Amino acid sequence: MTELSRRRALAMTAGGGLALALAACGDGDNRQGGLNRRALGGLEIPEAAPAPDIPFLDADGREVRIADFAGKVLVLNLWATWCAPCRLEMPTLAALALHFADNAEVQVVPVSVDVGDTATTQARAFIGENAPLPYYAEPKFRLPFAFGAGGKMPQTVLIDRLGRVRALKVGEADWSSDEAKGLVQTLLNEAAST
Repeated sequence: MTELSRRRALAMTAGGGLALALAACGDGDNRQGGLNRRALGGLEIPEAAPAPDIPFLDADGREVRIADFAGKVLVLNLWATWCAPCRLEMPTLAALALHFADNAEVQVVPVSVDVGDTATTQARAFIGENAPLPYYAEPKFRLPFAFGAGGKMPQTVLIDRLGRVRALKVGEADWSSDEAKGLVQTLLNEAAST
């Protein structure tokens, strides 16, 4: 049993957590814009559209926007310390970041939506346990509503080098999986060919 599976089982036993059904890669009928719909259970692949221009903060409190990551494939994760599935998937996002650590064209950006000094301190400490992930925050809770998911958590958004939203996953996922790495690689390959 993997660590993520063990944590998932513990969370479900405690009454929380979301089950993730990773589906096998499908055929061409399940593709849109080069991305495979069945790569991660529940993955939404909307028509490519510009990412919203909502500011958030880096670890030093400086304002950052999605546009600041232009030219990179961005894995934007919206999470909170009070969200059990968010906490369960964070180590897999760290593993994804490590997998692409030598590729400056990929950035994994976890954005905490925790509010208040105590929650912010806890969020910073939690991200510190999930190196190499950096700390970002959006305490006004606007980003969780900006991608059409109605504030549900966690949300992970794949954004291409042109700053367009290409996929959205609401709920916990194993971002260290071959399927997740394949989604990021698809966007890298696509961007390289345009």
